[in-house]
Amino acid sequence: MEQFFASGRAVDVVLAVLAAEFVILVWKRWSVTGALLVLLPAALILLGLRAALTEAAWYWIALPLTLAFPVHLADLARRTRR
Repeated sequence: MEQFFASGRAVDVVLAVLAAEFVILVWKRWSVTGALLVLLPAALILLGLRAALTEAAWYWIALPLTLAFPVHLADLARRTRR
């Protein structure tokens, strides 16, 4: 189990679940943009986690975490406009 988490495979499983959730949301008539804005921040944070678990360089950890913030703000802006 330790190797499963240390290798980043656990993050891969969660990313696969997020991808399945995206397909389900679009199938349930969500807009692609709406589904992306909801799920993309989580996916980016998970990519940062995977980079940290696999001991990647600091910028591979910081980049997805940094990108998650403006996407999250865009989702919040979209939700408050409704």
